[in-house]
Amino acid sequence: VIESVLPHRDPFVWVSRVLECEPGVSVKAELDVDPALPLFAGHFPDYPVLPGVIIMEALAQCASIAVLQSPELRGCIGFLTGIDAAKFRRQVAPGETVTLRATIVKSSRRLVVAEVEASVDGEVCATATQKYVLAPKE
Repeated sequence: VIESVLPHRDPFVWVSRVLECEPGVSVKAELDVDPALPLFAGHFPDYPVLPGVIIMEALAQCASIAVLQSPELRGCIGFLTGIDAAKFRRQVAPGETVTLRATIVKSSRRLVVAEVEASVDGEVCATATQKYVLAPKE
């Protein structure tokens, strides 16, 4: 499902699996944080944590899965245009599995707004309101 919907490819796919999806409405997915990711060699080598920007990207990709499965939006690409009220509450360590959730609060042919949340074992890691502009692939 992931690669059939998202335009992203390895090494920049930040969703491991989709657990639930109501197209155009909401999605729940997971990201397995591989301890072998090269970024951990440089992002605090003595105290490796997943960068917040990667968590935000994973959440954007998660939300895009719900949005881009709507029949009228298939074939579009979502570009992140804003992140409002972002909060980082817990660090994500190598080897953890992050649960990604997104609820689409506004969606049109051009603009999408989603409320997003990342958590590990029920503990919230990050929340935000994200905005995306949609464009055709061609």
